[in-house]
Amino acid sequence: MAKTTESINLIDIFSEFKELKGIDRQTFINVLEDSFRSVIAKMYGTDANYDVIINPDKGDLEVYRNRLVMEDGDVANPDNQVELSEARKVDPEIEVGEDFTDKVEFASFGRRMILNLRQTLSSKILELQKENLYLRYSDMLGQVVSGELYQVWKKEMLLLDEDNNELYLPKQNQIPTDFYRKGDTVRAVVVQVDNKNQNPKIILSRTSPLFLQRLFEQEVPEVHDGLIAIKNIARIPGERAKVAVESFDERIDPVGACVGIKGARIHGIVRELRNENIDVINYTSNINLFIQRALAPAKISSMTVDEEAKHADVYLKPDEVSLAIGKGGFNIKLACMLTGYQIDVYREMDEQDLEDIYLDEFNDEIDQWVLDAFKAMGLDTAKAVLAKSKEELIKGTDLEEETVDNVIEVLKAEFAND
Repeated sequence: MAKTTESINLIDIFSEFKELKGIDRQTFINVLEDSFRSVIAKMYGTDANYDVIINPDKGDLEVYRNRLVMEDGDVANPDNQVELSEARKVDPEIEVGEDFTDKVEFASFGRRMILNLRQTLSSKILELQKENLYLRYSDMLGQVVSGELYQVWKKEMLLLDEDNNELYLPKQNQIPTDFYRKGDTVRAVVVQVDNKNQNPKIILSRTSPLFLQRLFEQEVPEVHDGLIAIKNIARIPGERAKVAVESFDERIDPVGACVGIKGARIHGIVRELRNENIDVINYTSNINLFIQRALAPAKISSMTVDEEAKHADVYLKPDEVSLAIGKGGFNIKLACMLTGYQIDVYREMDEQDLEDIYLDEFNDEIDQWVLDAFKAMGLDTAKAVLAKSKEELIKGTDLEEETVDNVIEVLKAEFAND
């Protein structure tokens, strides 16, 4: 009766673990064998002279013990030696010095050892699952994955992939305008796979430039096929992005191909990125032309470039300055990120502005960060600032009224001295 009970328990063990995803048949068999051998070693001190044969589909396990035949009375260790008379009960023709193999009934292991087997197997399976998860997602670094939103916390969101593996999307890796409900499908790129204390943690991102690149590869066949290369990407997530592209086939217009007819291709990407405004420009190794394209829609009058210092001074007509800087300073920031150059924008003076003074010349009296706040409005000269009302300046710079009053006073004093 005990044998039948233990056999049923063994089948239960097989059925409990054999349906695990991500573990192939042979690996599962190897883990089972290791677990059984671990139990045998605990029972008999060694598993070296045991053969374990497993058929997980039927729940079958056979254990065979190999022992050396000794003369009766000469057996020192009954676990690896057997008396001749006992061996001949099974094989009448066996002789001293030959190997004798007999089957060990699983029921003899006892209930405690069966419990130990279950615990050992559970531990090994868990370790194998963690290792497989780590290796799987390590191979997926830089790829876009989808997950179902399971829970939202203050600092991150928890997603579950199709195999119920946990994926994490930190707050700083979410687009500011992202909004999801539990059960929604979220797409992001795998940017980090940690394995601290053998516990894999998969980190995703929707703000990485790589996420935007992968979306282009999915939406634009020419990019996917390598006919168009994405040379660089600059992003302010949820606001605006600039993408520099280059074609390896002169018959293909890279910008047109990426945008698509009536914007069909770019619209899908824009929707995924929560209406992020995307500018696609032609890449060129001519840095002057590249800077000019990066600052579009502004039209540059002239520029001086220091390639060693990676710095450019750009001069524009007064009505082009605000276009170059852009709303919130996004256009100039992205142009700097895209080209790798520090770009300073200046208004080109006409004859009536010859007596005007650039704001940077007041940095001995006014903090540079204050001057930069005015320049971010497209006001780079003293007269440009003085032409605005105090209310406009406070609103546009977000500075304290006292600070704005001080700036106005310093600028007026300069012209009063003239």
